[in-house]
Amino acid sequence: MSGKSVPKSESLKPTARRVVLKSGATLLLSLLPVRFANAAQIAAVRIWPASDYTRVTLETDSKLKSSHFLVTDPNRLVVEIEGVELDTKLKSLVAKVQPNDPYIAQVRVGQNRPGVVRMVFDLKEEIQPQVFTLAPVGDYRHRLVFDLYPAHPVDPIAELLKRPRPATAPPGAVGRGGNFEKNVVLAIAQRLKSRLEQQPNTRVMLTRDADYFVPLHVRVQKARKVQADLFVSIHADAFVEPTARGSSVFALSEKGASSTAARWLANKENAADLIGGINISTKNQQLASVLLDLSTTAQINDSLKLAKHVLGEIGSINRLHKPQVEQAGFAVLKAPDIPSILVETAFISNPEEEAKLTDERYQDQMADALARGIRKYLQKHPSLNRGRMT
Repeated sequence: MSGKSVPKSESLKPTARRVVLKSGATLLLSLLPVRFANAAQIAAVRIWPASDYTRVTLETDSKLKSSHFLVTDPNRLVVEIEGVELDTKLKSLVAKVQPNDPYIAQVRVGQNRPGVVRMVFDLKEEIQPQVFTLAPVGDYRHRLVFDLYPAHPVDPIAELLKRPRPATAPPGAVGRGGNFEKNVVLAIAQRLKSRLEQQPNTRVMLTRDADYFVPLHVRVQKARKVQADLFVSIHADAFVEPTARGSSVFALSEKGASSTAARWLANKENAADLIGGINISTKNQQLASVLLDLSTTAQINDSLKLAKHVLGEIGSINRLHKPQVEQAGFAVLKAPDIPSILVETAFISNPEEEAKLTDERYQDQMADALARGIRKYLQKHPSLNRGRMT
């Protein structure tokens, strides 16, 4: 016998080796269908650019797990998503980047490894990303959301002169004729802004000047940053019955809603963040205090005075839903140091009032009425008017 040892692999007969290889191939092929079967199905991909941030959303049939990191020189955001396979919908994200997007120059998407898709966002400037998931709500399924905020945001006063950026946002109320609340109220708000700024020492800031979603707490935050004298939230709501009609004005309540309808409306308006989607975990303690603590009695009293002036004026152009100012716990009215009201210009769910809301003449009349009510309030309370921002 030879003293040389034989390698273990060589001790196998050729036929035995072939059997092992065949078994391995069979095992591999049997696993592939399982991996694809478990991959999340992409329902939609969206990019919403706005002046404050750009939002990227992946909507899927199941919750996704992701990781991300930032790269500099040049600035990039790298995102890896587990449990998905590259498909046409994910590839379509590349074409959804708009040339005027303030933060994204372009995006690249590829299959990094089995079951993991990598997205690389080439950025126009340094950002601070917020990544979070949203559970299914309304017509939306599971959503993985990337909010790209600027690392060095522009002062809000300078934002007054910023140009609008077109985008597509989650819809609010929709009339039976297919008209969107978000379009109607923006048109009225822009008309009101024009009328108020005809007064000396008056500047008006819109919480949005184009079609994008602004979370409720950000609207309050914007008003406080510019030290606004007044805060007016304009709506055109929908009710379950098309017969509901009339205009209303609301102020914050310290002791609960003034009616069942007011409570229902406040709950509905406060749910806007669930539809639009916010990253609750990022709210700091100061902001949480603004949103959750009861506002001061003085703020509510001033808000009621403002609301009464406005209600009296809009009652001259449209039927009132209730003859008095109503109160409820609207999150958007919880700025503790700014008189704040919410105006329901009409019910877009009522076909007759939907026709009014989409009529430019009625939009002008509503803007005029709101401006008159605000002017009357400021004339009677000049000490509250700091002459800086209304």
